[in-house]
Amino acid sequence: MKRFHIHLVSDSTGETLTSVVNASMVQFAEGSSLCDQHLWALIRTPGQMERVIQAIAAARGMVLFTLVDSEMRDMLQAGCRDLGIPCIAVLDPVLAALSAYLGEQAQGLPGRQHQLDAQYFARIEAMQFTMAHDDGQGTEDIEQADVVLVGVSRTSKTPTSIYLANRGLRTMNVPLAPGVPIPPELGGAQHPLIVGLITSPDRLVQIRRNRLQSMNEERDTPYVDLEVVKTEMAAARRLFGQHGWPVIDVTRRSIEETAAAIFTLYSRRREAAQK
Repeated sequence: MKRFHIHLVSDSTGETLTSVVNASMVQFAEGSSLCDQHLWALIRTPGQMERVIQAIAAARGMVLFTLVDSEMRDMLQAGCRDLGIPCIAVLDPVLAALSAYLGEQAQGLPGRQHQLDAQYFARIEAMQFTMAHDDGQGTEDIEQADVVLVGVSRTSKTPTSIYLANRGLRTMNVPLAPGVPIPPELGGAQHPLIVGLITSPDRLVQIRRNRLQSMNEERDTPYVDLEVVKTEMAAARRLFGQHGWPVIDVTRRSIEETAAAIFTLYSRRREAAQK
């Protein structure tokens, strides 16, 4: 394969297009490394579109777009036809299917998913809550949390919490340390979904060593002793089992995959509560 260009043209932030392309490119052995992505976001005027078409002509490649304004769509499609370049409306099949199913036409409002509505402000509030309750802070507020993540050091608690908060879940995370009892609020919590995170001891030692090296700390400590780490993980498993908390092994999971598993648990729990 040779290097190639893909142009992503959006009247909003372009997140949808970027996700679609990234999810597609990983299916090709060298696709991601050879693809030059060009993101053209917030394109809403003829002048902006003219500049985009000029840029496409200068770096020819497939065009994917999410544009709801008919004038912008027509300009882009006409420009691509003149250049002999494929131009694909990514959301059209989904919108057409939804329109037929719901019996109404899409409203065609650009950036509608990013408007400052109640859901948006709920995400902001969730993010603020999560940042204020990172690494065991503020456990007295545990009943205000939607999700609580529990695990030993370096099991991706903080990045997973932030990802969940960006999806609107108020998330607290509580670290487990050898010889340190869990906060009393954690054992008696009723409202939040509490999830235990575990990982392979070998992998955890590697992650912890990398962390220490990034801090210019080369000495061997119990923090990276494999037998100590195995003991930590065994104690964590016992704790999770004693409380009946669901457990997710993050060894081979990305943050997104871990978050998706937590969302599934959270949704099932909420559905069961509503019955």
